Amino acid sequence: MTKPNSFAKNLKNINTLINNLLERNLNKLKFNNFKILASNNKFIFSFVALFTLFISYLLIPTFYKQVDISRELREELLTKFNLDFNFTQKLNYSFFPRPHFTTEGSSINENQKNISEIAKLKLYLSLENFFSIKNVNINNVKLENANFKLTSKNYNFFLKILNNNFLNTNFKIKNSKIFFRNSNNEVLFINKIKNLEYYYDTKELQNVLFTQNEIFNFPYSLKIINYSDEKKLYSELNANSANLRTENMYNYKDDIKLGAATIILDKKKSKVDYKIESNYFEFDYYDSLDKKKFLYNGKFNFKPFYSSLDGNAEEISILHFFGFNALIPQLIKTEIFNNKNLEFKFQLNAKKIRNNKNFSNFILKSKIFDGLIDIDESRIEWKNSIIAKLNDTLIYVKDGKLVLSGRTEINISNVKNIYQYLATPKNFRKKIKKINFNFSYIFDEKTLLLKDIMIDGKYNKKVNEKLNNIYLRDDDLQNKIYFKNLMNSSIKAYVG
Repeated sequence: MTKPNSFAKNLKNINTLINNLLERNLNKLKFNNFKILASNNKFIFSFVALFTLFISYLLIPTFYKQVDISRELREELLTKFNLDFNFTQKLNYSFFPRPHFTTEGSSINENQKNISEIAKLKLYLSLENFFSIKNVNINNVKLENANFKLTSKNYNFFLKILNNNFLNTNFKIKNSKIFFRNSNNEVLFINKIKNLEYYYDTKELQNVLFTQNEIFNFPYSLKIINYSDEKKLYSELNANSANLRTENMYNYKDDIKLGAATIILDKKKSKVDYKIESNYFEFDYYDSLDKKKFLYNGKFNFKPFYSSLDGNAEEISILHFFGFNALIPQLIKTEIFNNKNLEFKFQLNAKKIRNNKNFSNFILKSKIFDGLIDIDESRIEWKNSIIAKLNDTLIYVKDGKLVLSGRTEINISNVKNIYQYLATPKNFRKKIKKINFNFSYIFDEKTLLLKDIMIDGKYNKKVNEKLNNIYLRDDDLQNKIYFKNLMNSSIKAYVG
């Protein structure tokens, strides 16, 4: 495989000569000049000879022994990317469209454990020197249809790759998946990689990771820049389907890591300040960059996993939590929270409800424990006349549909306000203090099913028949008219 030094030198000179001639003269060629050159046998012979030598040079890697080239490529990958690749099948060489080796069924090992299975791996080579196997240089790597197995121990696998030198090298991953598993090897969630690339940004003078992904059926893109000298990590996330964009700067210099993120949701900007230690993540969330009116604060413990989140707001939109396309219902539908090792508590207090001035003092309490999700003791007030409280609630997925079921208790302090709002005829305005009922709300169908309706402790068959199915409209005005008519009809049935 090793050629005499003089031959190698001459061939390299010939290759350089061809490139120089082409650069100087190719654009100057006219058709008539080309005919003259083509009629010159000496030129044709020289061109064919040079072309043959060049192709012969490109074919040199086909003579490398599998054992030798496998060892050299593994060492090159380990040196450049600090990744321990394992080739289980033959390395096939091709020089079209550019010299590269291809293999199937390869893998990546970390701490002597297989963390990735790669269906197809391509290693593109530099043209610098094929005469010595020791000088083989990889300048591009491409993984296709790979499966990565990540846990809390190696979750930063992709970030660590950023620490390598990508000045003259690219590293790409296409059509692959990341399986995040817990300590019991159960899959928590799957992240689909459509296109991922590491490269060197000549403007930022830094390594960049850019990836287009999909998680829980939500497509998003992520850009990460590692400012290694300053020990800072910049990230930019875009989720166009949710009108969401975030920019984050994370300082990992000290033991307690500090970060700040700007969130743009539906053109509204908010801010998150956070800190991270070895076993916990703590944050404060504000609804604006300057005036901090809306505040969340939360803490996540990782060993054991436990999280709590508390929020206070002047005003919120209930659609962000219970709307059909809201993020939380979509996450619940994936059944990611059906994990008995997960414990999560959430409470949000809001004085006002956006776009509905009649509702106030909203308290949302949520708890995830032993794989069950409930919002017991959540409550809301209506026109200072009604307090509605939820009990025995459960959120679950049935036949692919998200369902909230439980029991509601409505305490009425001023029934006159209710009758005035509903424009109920005076002869039907009977005094009512308390209403209890069981319910099931189907998010996908916007359907509310009521049963076992008790008014002041008494069951009324006619009222139960009237209010059995409530279909919510998309238009607020339609809903108000529909609701008033339905309530008045039920009141008439109750009064008899």
